[in-house]
Amino acid sequence: MAVETELSFTVGDLASMRFAVSPMWELGPSLRLLASGRAHPVHRPWVEQVRPRLGAVGPLRGWLTEIVPPAGYVPDFVNPAPAGPAPTLAEELAAIRATPAERVRRDLDRLREYGDGLGPRLRTLYADPPAGLARLAEAFEAYWKVALAPYWARIRAALDADVLHRARQVAEHGAARVLNDLHAEVRWSRDTLRLERRPKPLDRRTSGAGLLLIPSAFTGPGPLMRVAPPDPPQLAYPARGIGSLWAARPAAPNAALAAVLGRSRALLLVELDAPASTTDLARRTGLSPAAVSQYLTALRDAHLVSAHRAGRSVLYARTAAAEAVLAPLT
Repeated sequence: MAVETELSFTVGDLASMRFAVSPMWELGPSLRLLASGRAHPVHRPWVEQVRPRLGAVGPLRGWLTEIVPPAGYVPDFVNPAPAGPAPTLAEELAAIRATPAERVRRDLDRLREYGDGLGPRLRTLYADPPAGLARLAEAFEAYWKVALAPYWARIRAALDADVLHRARQVAEHGAARVLNDLHAEVRWSRDTLRLERRPKPLDRRTSGAGLLLIPSAFTGPGPLMRVAPPDPPQLAYPARGIGSLWAARPAAPNAALAAVLGRSRALLLVELDAPASTTDLARRTGLSPAAVSQYLTALRDAHLVSAHRAGRSVLYARTAAAEAVLAPLT
C-alpha cells in the first residue's frame, strides 16, 4: 500500500542540492513504456516509430526485460548518481560496469523479493557480476542507439529548458518554491520533503547527503525516488514542456533557411522532424537516394545531422545545433 513519506533536510543538504540530466533515467522508463503495449497521450509518436525497430536489439532484449520489469523495483545500480550536471551514456555505463559485486547482489536480492525470482540472465549476473554487468551495459547501449540516440537532441533540449527554468526559480524565489513546484505529489514544508504514494517510507539515515533533482521525459505520471547510500537521494520528476515534445515542426523549409543551406538541404533538415533513413527521405522528398546521401553528408559535416545505426538501416536525426536553427521558424 502506498504511503506518504518524509525526508528531512539539513542546511548542508540544501546547500548540496543540484540538478542533473541523466540518460539512464530516460532509458529505464522508456523501456517500461514500450513493454506496456499501451497507447500514451504524449509519447505515442515516439512509440510508433521505435517499436518496429526493436528487432535490431536482438537477443540482448532479454537482459532489458529482466532488469526493468513491467512494474515495481528496478535495481538501484542501474541509475548511478550523476557525477556532473549532464553525464553521457558512456559515463553512466562505465559507472554501472564498475558497480561492486556485493552491491549488485544486494539489489538483485531485493528485486527477487519484489517479483517472481530472477530470470536466467540475472542469475548469471548474480553469479558473475563483472561479466554480467558488461553484457548488461552492451544491452543498454544497443537499445539506446535504436530508441533514444536519434531523439536525444530534442529530449535533451526539453530537459535543459526545465533545468534553466528551475534555476531561475531558485535565484528569484528560493529552493522551497522549486521543490513545491516539481510535482503535485512532492511538497516541501519545515525542512522536510514529503512524497505521496511511495511504496515504502524513506529514512534520511539510510540515504546520502544532499539531493539530486533529475528532470525526465519518460518518468511519469508521478515522480520516482532512488535512495541508495552513500549516494544522495535522486528524485526524477516529469519535466516541464514534455506535452509538446513530439509536436510537428514546419512542413516546408523557410525561404531564409533555404537561401543559406540550399533548398534541398533545408528540405531534408525539415523532413528530419523524426529520424529517418536515406530511403525514407528519398521517398518523401522526391530526391534521388544518391542526392539525399550527398546532402546528408554535407549536413553531417556541418554538425546539423547525426547518424545512428539501427540493425541494417542508418537513421539520420537533427542535432541540437539544427534544432536551434529551426526553433525560430516554428
